[in-house]
Amino acid sequence: MQILYLHGFASGPMSKKGVAFEQYFAPKGIAIERLNLRVPSFEHLRLSAMIETTRAAIREPAILIGSSLGGLTAARVAERDDRVHALVLLAPAFQLANRWRESLGEGYDSWQASGWRAVVDYTTGKTAKVDFGFIEDAHAIDIGFPEVRVPTLILHGVNDDVVPIERSRTFAQERPHVRLIELDDGHELVASIPRLLTEAEAFIATLIE
Repeated sequence: MQILYLHGFASGPMSKKGVAFEQYFAPKGIAIERLNLRVPSFEHLRLSAMIETTRAAIREPAILIGSSLGGLTAARVAERDDRVHALVLLAPAFQLANRWRESLGEGYDSWQASGWRAVVDYTTGKTAKVDFGFIEDAHAIDIGFPEVRVPTLILHGVNDDVVPIERSRTFAQERPHVRLIELDDGHELVASIPRLLTEAEAFIATLIE
């Protein structure tokens, strides 16, 4: 079983959680591949390109582990590709385009008018910019919740002020094959990394025995 890790927005394959997953599972003989989803570039990031990059990386039956935007990507890949057999989603960014329109307010209009939005790039620690094409692309793809039909584990912080946990609650409530674990944490889930690892390990063990 192939296992891929999908990082979040403004992050990269060297993300703290991604590296933690790889280092935790390697001694157990389980390889985790950390994908680079800054595609085609961070300035011109596209959800559609992230989906296709992930699909191109799948070589056999796979489990996808995705954080935030990577979680949304993983779920959208799963609804399109039957090689995905299970998902582990960390604060998945469900309904991203609509959430950003609501939360940014006038900032959304400014982004649309100028074509660019300044953000912190966590891989460099510097300010970068992302074009409005990112949100247009996401709007075209991210309609409603993903139609996920595979076993899914969601871990989400109850204090998440970036991706409200209510969306994960709604998603899990309507799907009996989805299990949601609520954590006393925020969006990054850094404080919960040990719990993320042990819960993911127990979930994956049921799939590869």
